[in-house]
Amino acid sequence: MIRPELRATLTRHAETAVALAATALGLWIASRGGYILIPFGLAMAAVCLGWAALAFRRARFARPVSNPGLVDLDEGRIGYYGAGQGLGGYVALEDLTEIRLLNLSGTQYWRLKSSDGQAIMIPTAAAGGEKLYDAFATLPGIDMGALTVALDRRIAAQSLWTRPATH
Repeated sequence: MIRPELRATLTRHAETAVALAATALGLWIASRGGYILIPFGLAMAAVCLGWAALAFRRARFARPVSNPGLVDLDEGRIGYYGAGQGLGGYVALEDLTEIRLLNLSGTQYWRLKSSDGQAIMIPTAAAGGEKLYDAFATLPGIDMGALTVALDRRIAAQSLWTRPATH
């Protein structure tokens, strides 16, 4: 029997493990020698190592589902279907002007503000919350490492990204 918390960690980091295994395969191919296998194996190992770094960050971004609701990412729009009246909504990535991380009553929330002033609150531990990593990564000037660190620190309120002004 595997302890439930260990199983959850292993499941969360499964993509990272696969990427590291592919990196090892690339290094093994390079160790076979030759003018074709060495460059191919090293290139494969480099690409897979980059994949492993992204997978590790994405796994740290994902949280065990402990809050109600569902996050959806569809055609450049982030959606949240909340459990309760008046909760949830959509915001297009191109209309997103600010990302703020809030800690309310012990629960962390993403506060996504759009250009028309509306905001949606998404619990970080909602189902599908890991999809936000890939959505946020497309925003101009965002520091994904800072977002991941902020999730771990559990600060009461912090502005993490504001859309840069365009000329």
